[in-house]
Amino acid sequence: MSLTIWKYKHIYGMDIGEGVIIAPKVRLDRSINPKGIHIGDYTRVLFDSLVLAHDACRSLKVDTYIGRHCVIGVRSVIMPGVKIGDSSVIAAGAVVTKDVPNNCMVAGNPAKIIKKEVIVEKGKIIKNGIKCKTE
Repeated sequence: MSLTIWKYKHIYGMDIGEGVIIAPKVRLDRSINPKGIHIGDYTRVLFDSLVLAHDACRSLKVDTYIGRHCVIGVRSVIMPGVKIGDSSVIAAGAVVTKDVPNNCMVAGNPAKIIKKEVIVEKGKIIKNGIKCKTE
């Protein structure tokens, strides 16, 4: 376990699973509700991503869940209270404002499902999935 993950788990009380990799400069919400961050086993959170568990403007403290075997892309933003399903991919720069089902790939601002039936294992896309029609 890296020193960074140890710090998130033991000092801030975040729920971080086995085999998780958190890149440098990732920002996990440590300010008001650090115990509201939950990251499943073997998920990868890539460089400069932001995961929130509070919104001071709305006096909101909620839990944010990221499932097992997910990839959270570079510079993506996960808003407070969002649940990301297992084996899902969040594209680089995506802003996730709503829940993401299992085995989906989302992209954009706000993030929308662009592929279904995606399979990810330990940070690698095993099955690329099926494109969804965009509106």
